[in-house]
Amino acid sequence: MILQVRNLGFEYIPGHKVFHDVSFTLESGEVLSILGTNGAGKSTMLNCIANLFKPTEGEILLDGVPMSSMRMNDVAKVIGYVPQVHRPSFAFSVREFVVMGRTPYIGAFTKPKARDYEIAERAMDRMGIRYLENKVFTELSGGEQQLVMLSRVLTQEPEIILLDEPTNHLDYGNQYRTMNMIRTLSSEGYTVLMTTHNPDHAIMLDGKVAILNSEGVLGVGQAADAITSETLTNLYGLNVDMIYSDKAERNICFVCGD
Repeated sequence: MILQVRNLGFEYIPGHKVFHDVSFTLESGEVLSILGTNGAGKSTMLNCIANLFKPTEGEILLDGVPMSSMRMNDVAKVIGYVPQVHRPSFAFSVREFVVMGRTPYIGAFTKPKARDYEIAERAMDRMGIRYLENKVFTELSGGEQQLVMLSRVLTQEPEIILLDEPTNHLDYGNQYRTMNMIRTLSSEGYTVLMTTHNPDHAIMLDGKVAILNSEGVLGVGQAADAITSETLTNLYGLNVDMIYSDKAERNICFVCGD
């Protein structure tokens, strides 16, 4: 599956562009980490790629087919999306919530079959949350809910996975496990787009990096080239430096002074 984003732009208010002229291509197994300050438009961009918002300019293609010409159900079989926050209207059990990832295949008003539950159970096992399956989703902690939503998107079996700050609410251990999970998904051929406020996570994934600046301009490159002291200092308005750690076998970012 090849994802192509061509000259994409979006406006909430006519004449006020959130971002513009965004272009990049991702092939199967590639990871793109999107960095940007609060309010830069990272989540809005993911919503456009997830087929939730309609771009005001440009287009998105899946294997050369304009996404705008595809049925929503067909897009849902290709693209899975994990938002930062999800507030369901009903108090579903974790098991029922996760199996909803099968909706594109069984229909909104059809009951899941045994195979659908087997796929959901494998996803929960993979995320290490099978013990939560009978808990009520709305009663879980923010970190637990995030892991459940990751399980649901795996149950959906998409080819492209969009993650909006996937480590939000997660403790340090689960942040690390999530990064490892993304690397594993990439090695299995999934295409992953992730927004993050932590450049170290983008360095850990060692894929492509997109930096969305305050003017709505996106620059894309390989992590080793795109994440530098200069680019991070310009992006965040802080004196950011980097040092190579022999133990971690990668660069680590830190802020110098106040």
